[in-house]
Amino acid sequence: MQRPLLSFVLFIGVFSAIVAGVHYYLWQRLIRAPDLGPLWHRVGSVALVVLALLVPVGLFVTRALPRHIGSIVAGVVYTWVGLAVLLFFLLLTSELVRLGAHGVTALLSQPPLDSDRRTFLSRAIAGAVGALAVGLGFAGAASALGEVAVRPVRVRLRRLPAAMSGFRVVQLTDLHIGPTIGREWLERVVARVNALEPDVVAITGDLVDGSVEELREHTAPLADLRARHGVFFVTGNHEYYSGVEAWIAELRRLGVRVLRNERVTIGQGELSFDLAGVDDWSSRNMGRDHGPDLARALAGRDPSRELVLLAHQPKQILEAAERGVGLQLSGHTHGGQIFPWGLFVRLDQPYVAGLSSHGETQIYVSRGTGYWGPPMRVGAPSEISLIELEGTAAAEALA
Repeated sequence: MQRPLLSFVLFIGVFSAIVAGVHYYLWQRLIRAPDLGPLWHRVGSVALVVLALLVPVGLFVTRALPRHIGSIVAGVVYTWVGLAVLLFFLLLTSELVRLGAHGVTALLSQPPLDSDRRTFLSRAIAGAVGALAVGLGFAGAASALGEVAVRPVRVRLRRLPAAMSGFRVVQLTDLHIGPTIGREWLERVVARVNALEPDVVAITGDLVDGSVEELREHTAPLADLRARHGVFFVTGNHEYYSGVEAWIAELRRLGVRVLRNERVTIGQGELSFDLAGVDDWSSRNMGRDHGPDLARALAGRDPSRELVLLAHQPKQILEAAERGVGLQLSGHTHGGQIFPWGLFVRLDQPYVAGLSSHGETQIYVSRGTGYWGPPMRVGAPSEISLIELEGTAAAEALA
C-alpha cells in the first residue's frame, strides 16, 4: 500500500474510533444512566448512532455536493460536532460531581448510593449538562457568526526606527473560507480592515478550505484589500489540503504577495524593516519544493535591521528566536476555539494566543478571524489583529 493511501486509511481509522468512543460515552451518560424509559432509550440510541455516522460521512461528502447543499450539510454536521465536544467535556467534568457524591456518602458512613439515588443523580447531571451545552452552543455560535472584533496590540521592537513608531500591521489568519464561510462574510472583513488604514496586511495562512474552482467567487473580495505597503500571505496547513499551487497563483492574481521562504523590505532607506515569510511547518512533507526554510529567507540579511516574520504555526518561534527575529506573527491555534480545547493545543504548540516573549523574540498568536469546523467560539472570540509597532527609542521617550 502506498504511503499516502496508508496514511489516509490510518487517519480514517483513528478518526472513526474517536468519534465512536465519544458517542458511546455520550450514550452512557445521556441515554443509559438517566433511565428515562424505553422510548427515550430507543429514540436517543438511534439518534446518537445516526449522528455518529453523520460526522465522518458528512465531512467527506460535503465537497462532492453543490455548494448550496453542501453548506447546509456541513452546517448541520459541524454544529453537532461542536455540541458533542461541549457535551463531552461537560460530562467529563461532571464525573467529579459523581465522585464527590460517593465520597461524601462514604465520609458520613452512609450506605452506598442505591439504584434510585444513582438514577436521580444521573438525570440531574444529564439535564444540567444538556442545558448548559445548548446555552454555550448558542453563545458560541453568536460569537463565531457575529461581527469580528478588532483587537489592538502594541509591540515594542528594539531595532525599529523610532520614526516608524505607529506603523500598523493588520493580521488576518485562519479565515477558512469554505463550506460555511463565504463571500458576504469576507466582504465585511475586508471593509473593516480597509477602515483601519493599515500600512501592511498580513494573512498568516489557512485562508481556504476548498479548491480555487469551488471558492474563486468567495475569495474575490481579497482583491479589494488596501494597505500602503501591500498585502502579504504565507501558507497554512489547510492550503496544502486545497491545492496549494493553484491557490498561490490565484492569490497573486488578486494582488496578494505570497512570501515563500523569502524576505522583502518594508519602507525606504533608514525608515524600513525586513518582513519575511515561510511555508507552513507541516509542508516539509509535501514535496514539490515546499517546506519552511527560514535560513533561505534570511540569507544575506543585515542583522542590525528589525525583522518581522510571518509563519502560520507558532512552533516556528523555536528557530525564529535562534535567528534573531524581532517579532513573529502566527495563527493556526484558533486560541482553542472551544474551551477547553486550548489546553490540548499546548501539547503541540508553545503558544496558543496573545503576545508572548521567547527569549529576545516576541510572538503574537492570533485567535483567528474565522473558524474551522463547528460554527462556534467558546472562550476564544475571533479577531482582526491590529498590531501597532513602536520603536524602542520612542517607547523610552514616552516612559
